[in-house]
Amino acid sequence: MKLRHKIILFAVMPLALALCAIALTVRHHAISLAQQEQEVIKPAYLASKEAELKNYVALATHAIAHLYKSGRTDAAAKNEAKAILEKLEYGDDGYFFVYDLQGTMLIHPRQQGWVGKNMWDFKDATGKLIIQSLISRAHAGGGYETFVWPKPSSGSPDPKPKRAYVIELPAWGWVLGTGVYLDDVDDALAEIDSQVSRNIDNTMLWIAAIAFLSAAAIFLGLLLNIRERTVMDEKLSVANTELRALAQRVIKARDEERERIENDLHDGLKPMLVAVKLKIETGVIQLPKAGGHIAPAEITFKSAAGLLKDSLGELTNIIRGIRPWRSNSLAQRLKQLTFDMAHPGMPIEFCAKGEMHGLSNGAEEALLMIAKEALTNIIAHAAAHQAEVRLESTEHCVKLAISDDGDGFDVNHFNDNPGRGIGLSSMKKRLASVGGQLTITSLPSGTVVRATIPLPD
Repeated sequence: MKLRHKIILFAVMPLALALCAIALTVRHHAISLAQQEQEVIKPAYLASKEAELKNYVALATHAIAHLYKSGRTDAAAKNEAKAILEKLEYGDDGYFFVYDLQGTMLIHPRQQGWVGKNMWDFKDATGKLIIQSLISRAHAGGGYETFVWPKPSSGSPDPKPKRAYVIELPAWGWVLGTGVYLDDVDDALAEIDSQVSRNIDNTMLWIAAIAFLSAAAIFLGLLLNIRERTVMDEKLSVANTELRALAQRVIKARDEERERIENDLHDGLKPMLVAVKLKIETGVIQLPKAGGHIAPAEITFKSAAGLLKDSLGELTNIIRGIRPWRSNSLAQRLKQLTFDMAHPGMPIEFCAKGEMHGLSNGAEEALLMIAKEALTNIIAHAAAHQAEVRLESTEHCVKLAISDDGDGFDVNHFNDNPGRGIGLSSMKKRLASVGGQLTITSLPSGTVVRATIPLPD
């Protein structure tokens, strides 16, 4: 056999065998699933029909309740109730029947010729004493009985399986009930089986069509390109190498983007929302203490509204992945930040020294985020009475220091415990990404956070 024929054979035959195996597996599992569905659907369908029967009997009882509960047992009241029940119908074969406790048929809209006849010894085709079973079931508190009975809508005298629900009306000596023919359930399940069979056949046809088209495409492709297989293999190898490299770059870019979004949310939006919360809480505290003058609280709430607006803007920028263009300098933005986060219980001083030239946008954002995180931690945890933000620019670097007179904390404890100090770790990573360095000094008398970013030559 020629090499060309071997290649075509070894390419087409495994595909054909695999598709045949898939087709057989799909067919087997589809048939098994259909059987399982039928085993689940049939009891559920019967249960729903039984619930319907119980509801129908309840509706019929409600329809004659004004007569039955009146205490009347005269023939006029019973005849009026019979007239009401004879008119109650649902569907093609839905009706109500009534027997007395001696087995006499009192109501049967589909068998008028049997009304008034004693049916005590009446048996169905299986030999079951239907009327005695219904009366016994009703006398025991009501329930369901299964028997065979002619189906009016079929036009045939042949009896069909039927499921009935009966109750007793003891004051009148009646047995009231209704039923549903079970061949309707079988027909519905048969229709489901038929639909499943059609679906399986359609699936097999689709698999066969896909197998044929795939084999034809492979055959034609190999026939047209077998002479160039060496070149194509080389190109495919190069493409695979580039694809793996691209996949690695995509994974790396995804991880970097995830880290960027995490840092932006934690360092940008979270501190601003915390400041809003604190402003609102301060305003709530100030309201009852203002003595009728709400000016301080009003200013606080307006400031909180401004912070919330900035927070929403920051969230929009994060979602879009776009860094907003800032018209204010770093010193102006830090000054505004200290003003927004200060409150009467803890004033924040700000001072700037030197001209801030040469910092990249990323470096400015890093310093701003570190200031936000540090002030947020001071307000939330330090129990400080005052804080200070100092920005200083020298010939070689820019320094930012945030200090407070709070309780301080154990820096080593946070450094040794990866599960804690997420904010501190994020601050260090953010500063390291722009070539800076973060140092933290904390004593019982206060804490100082220092960030240093070198300037380019």
